[in-house]
Amino acid sequence: MELNWQLFFIALGLAFLLEGLPYFILAERMPAILLTLASRPPRALRILGLTSMILGVLLVALGRSF
Repeated sequence: MELNWQLFFIALGLAFLLEGLPYFILAERMPAILLTLASRPPRALRILGLTSMILGVLLVALGRSF
């Protein structure tokens, strides 16, 4: 299987875009949001991370089906 570098860099760019969006839009509220996340127990953060990964896999599968 050959790696499609163009698609890889597009996906990486989209990831950076989506990761940076909340910091740009909610710049004033981000410190409070990050403190709230930091106060969560590790189990809750793992569940949040797992949910995000599952959503990501479903979105990739949906995008590949078109």
